[in-house]
Amino acid sequence: MKKENLEIKIEKIGFAFNIKKATSGNERQDKYAEFDDPETIEAIESSISSLGYEVVQLEADENFIERIKISKPDFVFNLAEGINGECRESHVPAILEMLGIPYSGSGVLSQALTLIKSKKKEILDFYEIPTPSFQLFKSGEQNLHQSLNFPLIVKPNAEGSSIGINAKSVVMNKEDLRKQVNYVLMEYHQYALVEEFCPGREFTLALLGNPPRIMPVVEITFDHLPEDVPKIDGYEAKWLYDTPENPAELKCPAEIPQKLKSKLEDVAKKTFEVLHCVDFARIDVRLDKNDEPNVLDVNALPGLMPNPRSNSRFTIACYAAGMSYQGIISSVMNSAFKRYNLPGK
Repeated sequence: MKKENLEIKIEKIGFAFNIKKATSGNERQDKYAEFDDPETIEAIESSISSLGYEVVQLEADENFIERIKISKPDFVFNLAEGINGECRESHVPAILEMLGIPYSGSGVLSQALTLIKSKKKEILDFYEIPTPSFQLFKSGEQNLHQSLNFPLIVKPNAEGSSIGINAKSVVMNKEDLRKQVNYVLMEYHQYALVEEFCPGREFTLALLGNPPRIMPVVEITFDHLPEDVPKIDGYEAKWLYDTPENPAELKCPAEIPQKLKSKLEDVAKKTFEVLHCVDFARIDVRLDKNDEPNVLDVNALPGLMPNPRSNSRFTIACYAAGMSYQGIISSVMNSAFKRYNLPGK
């Protein structure tokens, strides 16, 4: 049994985040989609403060290191997406590790791998965890591998929050494939991930703790989408058609047979483990043509929007398990405290 490090007292907790802002000039409409809104930031800060800690805000911009040095937190609750580069979600953990400051959530390598889709899928393939067959396109002139079959879906290789996944992302032929690959290359300045499209039902699983407790399964439904929009959890489905005023219907707990539930939980737990996720994560899964679960994506920094009408998948799953919002934040922190052998209040 691990012993608490009684020499360290946790009094001041830094909260690392990136806040949503309005786009300007020639910036993409979805540039700040991953960032958190003021309501979420206020709710997390309030939850940490209510547990008896002093909280200091640490916006993870170009001045993050200076903010850390000035505030000197004992621990950091990390929800920062980062601002530049394909490994941007690993920047805050790297800085904190360099400065010797403990923090919540997955580490440097896991944060980088879970954002870079192709590398993540290579690891899943190695461990024989089902994920759709794929090919990384570095040019629109690249030939499609003969093993891949239409329909295909085209995604930016290193984006979260369904950024770059739209109504044209599902392609049925080589001409549309080339157009969508070129769109990703030019608009997002990164490689395009092309994978076989899974036609079945879509689910997401929230995992909390070490080892992880799996929250009730969430099924993503697409009844709110217009008929001509592909039934995918893309940017439009999440951010344009699903609003607090007109929320999409998410089924939680999902109405599924026990056998399927066990399969989903098993693949989610294995994915969490092989990617070395800790404390909390959300794993997106879709059924293939044989109704077998395939891992679509892994979010090691899942959204924590407090308002149920915002359809934040992780918090909805935790609410369905009977947790309060403060309980979610507390559980993430306490999981991290145990990893570091730190005494919590």
